[in-house]
Amino acid sequence: MPRLQYRTPLALALILGGLSLSACATRDYVDEQIAAVNMHVAAVDAKASDAIQRADAAAGAAQSANSAAQAAATAAQAAAADAQRANQRLDQLPPPAPPEAPRKRPRH
Repeated sequence: MPRLQYRTPLALALILGGLSLSACATRDYVDEQIAAVNMHVAAVDAKASDAIQRADAAAGAAQSANSAAQAAATAAQAAAADAQRANQRLDQLPPPAPPEAPRKRPRH
């Protein structure tokens, strides 16, 4: 058992030494890391804001195009209805008279 008595303090010393060597982050190191992360977050936020603005502009343009298309469709339907009414009026007209034969001129 004498060997066990020597190993226990040695093992304890190694464990404590290992724990003391594990680096604790200094305040400056943490501040530097946080600053780097904050810069990255700010850059990503700026890109996201830009993308949102472009998406909003595209949505506005799409809504304008949709409104123009609906107005054109309404105008086309009105023109089609006018053409149909004009064709119905033409169908109700009496047939044209046959052409007259050309008259001969008397010779003098």
